[in-house]
Amino acid sequence: MGKRQVSVTKTVATTPEQIFALLADPAKHPELDGSGTVQAARSGNPSRLELGAKFGMDMKMGAPYKIQNTVVEFEENRLIAWRHFNGHRWRWQLRPVDGGTEVTETFDWSTARTPLLISLSFFPRKNKQGIERTLARLEQRFAAA
Repeated sequence: MGKRQVSVTKTVATTPEQIFALLADPAKHPELDGSGTVQAARSGNPSRLELGAKFGMDMKMGAPYKIQNTVVEFEENRLIAWRHFNGHRWRWQLRPVDGGTEVTETFDWSTARTPLLISLSFFPRKNKQGIERTLARLEQRFAAA
């Protein structure tokens, strides 16, 4: 896996603005997460993310832990990505298409401090499954809208 990233794309029946509003609000991240690891937004987070913003989450993967993220890519209603201390990124790209928005979520560990270890671990496969469930949740959220 030379490019060190996994992505899933799905078309969601809503506008990029509506999806971006969820992504830019860290308090909404637990509602979207299909992996089951994002438990709650930490207190003190900004109400809306922007480039350089820092936000914390309560997480659980086996044991509970806390994570601090930094927004490292940001283009209003089109792109948002954040990373934490290990350097890997979670990226969301939005593109308007007929019938809604093409949403691509990517787990990118090419920028991680330990990319080889991540490549050899279960994380790429597990995260791809989580992304698939997250995008299905997003699709369901707007299916009745």
